Amino acid sequence: MRQLVDILEDREATSTIVELTTVFEELASFHISLSKTQAQLSRQFFADLWRIYTQIRVDKLFHFGRGRSATAQVINKELMILITSEGGLSGTIDNQLVQAALQHYKPETNDIVVVGRHGAILLTQRNIEYVRNFKMPASDRNINVGPLVAEVQRYASTVVFYETYESLMNQAVRSIKLSSAVAELGKNVKAGGDLISESNYIFEPSTFAVVDYLENSMMGIALSDFVLESKLAQYASRFRAMTAARDKAKDSLSGLNRQLNRAKRMIRDERGKEVANNLLKVNL
Repeated sequence: MRQLVDILEDREATSTIVELTTVFEELASFHISLSKTQAQLSRQFFADLWRIYTQIRVDKLFHFGRGRSATAQVINKELMILITSEGGLSGTIDNQLVQAALQHYKPETNDIVVVGRHGAILLTQRNIEYVRNFKMPASDRNINVGPLVAEVQRYASTVVFYETYESLMNQAVRSIKLSSAVAELGKNVKAGGDLISESNYIFEPSTFAVVDYLENSMMGIALSDFVLESKLAQYASRFRAMTAARDKAKDSLSGLNRQLNRAKRMIRDERGKEVANNLLKVNL
């Protein structure tokens, strides 16, 4: 039988784990709610931009906001953007994303940009090189994706691998071409609002410049949407991991309580026997 002091120490440590995992679980739940709200606001803003964009663009091609007179040479490769977590409390979803991305990856035709330190670590462990690594934004609001947009504009095409929230207990990995993602968001926008054209509005410095600006903005919103969706999935994965850890810690705590009660009973029994034996000696 283990010593009573050892059991008490383990019981105290396990109780602390239960408290910590409960706190992390509640924090993840809170962030899930915030991320959902922010994603809704982001899509409403995208809808407003899309209505303007579709009325003033010259053709139906998406030019990634590069400008019609841009002189910078576009890299004839496909850029892969991997959106992962910053730390290691996101469960196994980052590993799944990296595995899915590497099935698509070809060094001669792809360059990789990673969002999140955990994804960069996983690629380094697999000896896979990446061009850039950006930190996952700490805040769920006012996400700056300008550096990502700048990277996208350097390449002929871009595919994004991100984590998506299906439910609190289910998260998945998805990939999508960035131009297709903007078009998909645009499909869900209902027509309406004022008619906007060169006949009733003046566009400065030019219509082309305004179209480029709108493409930049919508690309940024689409990338922000992927980041928010990934953060939402990571929070859900963290919630699930913390729930499992808390339940396991509670089971361990119950086992330690049983051991503690048995140890106390044994001590009481041993003391009772000692008292009885002492009484017998006195009577003799």
